[in-house]
Amino acid sequence: MKRPLSTRLLLQLQSPTRTLTNPYICTSCFQSRRARFSTSPRLNANPPPPPQSSYALLPSRRLISLSGPDAPHFLQGVITANIAPSTPRTSGFYAAFLNAPGRILNDVFIYPDSNNLLKGKYDGSGGENWIVEVDAQAAETLYKHLKRFRLRAKFDIRLLPEDEMQTWSLWKEDKSKEVGMGWTPHTIPTETVPAPAGHIECVDIRAPEMGKRLLLLGGSKPPAEDTEGLVETDEMSYTIRRYLKGVAEGQDEILRESALPQESNIDYMSGIDYRKGCYVGQELTIRTHHTGVVRKRILPVQLYGAKEDEPQTLEYKPEVEIAAPPAETQIGRFEKRGRSAGKWLKGVGNVGLALCRLEIMTNAMQGEGAGYKEGDEFKFEWKTEDGAENLVKVKAFVPAWHLSK
Repeated sequence: MKRPLSTRLLLQLQSPTRTLTNPYICTSCFQSRRARFSTSPRLNANPPPPPQSSYALLPSRRLISLSGPDAPHFLQGVITANIAPSTPRTSGFYAAFLNAPGRILNDVFIYPDSNNLLKGKYDGSGGENWIVEVDAQAAETLYKHLKRFRLRAKFDIRLLPEDEMQTWSLWKEDKSKEVGMGWTPHTIPTETVPAPAGHIECVDIRAPEMGKRLLLLGGSKPPAEDTEGLVETDEMSYTIRRYLKGVAEGQDEILRESALPQESNIDYMSGIDYRKGCYVGQELTIRTHHTGVVRKRILPVQLYGAKEDEPQTLEYKPEVEIAAPPAETQIGRFEKRGRSAGKWLKGVGNVGLALCRLEIMTNAMQGEGAGYKEGDEFKFEWKTEDGAENLVKVKAFVPAWHLSK
């Protein structure tokens, strides 16, 4: 016999698995629901620090294949690097695609497929097969851009499925002299070294100890001889390392049709050849190099609380829970008035990248116009969707490899 409604309600209120605020929701469900929709930060939500010696698959990267006799000539006219130096290339290199006014469309790695691993439409002899590695979010856009300007050039272009070929990054930070791992300017392989038979590779010379990159057919892992002494990790470890070294990558950090090559450190990262022939966007790039002053650059930054002391060294602290500003939030002076000192790009936890005005935020520019003084502090200030005001302080760091350029 079914009990009266009043009796059922009384039993529910007396049950230890019910809450007094809502007799129809049990405690466990209520706690689960509250945790799911809570807006307060979770403790230890940040990823751990990256391993010193490791390798990681990079799902954020996609590949475009250009196969045919006209592929190198076409690429030579649309990228900032030189695809045809004095000796034939057997490994990948860093470069960028620009638009006509000299703004960055995409930062890329370009690899010769000398062994024709992708079995292109045309014979791979003579270095006629090339692979462009680009930000996965922008791969479709770049693919359509290249197809539009191919015209009657004799080469086939194809956006590779994600599982056909993948990008891996390998690194060591133990000052190893092994080529491609503990990188120094004297360990870059010459272009006469034969290409490996089973994969395509590239020393990542954008910054010291960035390691090397491998292109492997889908489902494959780096060879055992390359991963000896390394542990496999995820792409987040690779990303945190990039931020700590001040290396921007992809269109969330190098803003499409807005960023300039020198402001994005493409020149410092060996991505521009100032002695090559004409290419799209060359005029402004060359003029800036010879006559202009680069007053803004992407730098690694550290976020810290409004009541905390300024950090003296750049350090990723996973235990720190701090709110990051929305993308492109302007940098202001802390407790002072003045023009914008830059803007936020992207980060993880308490570290990230920002486009910074050097004369305001650093002592890298001396002389007339330099406004930085020791002890100056800077901030991000913004409102959330519910109207709450947020403020965090930010410190910019000039990497040592900038100063050596």
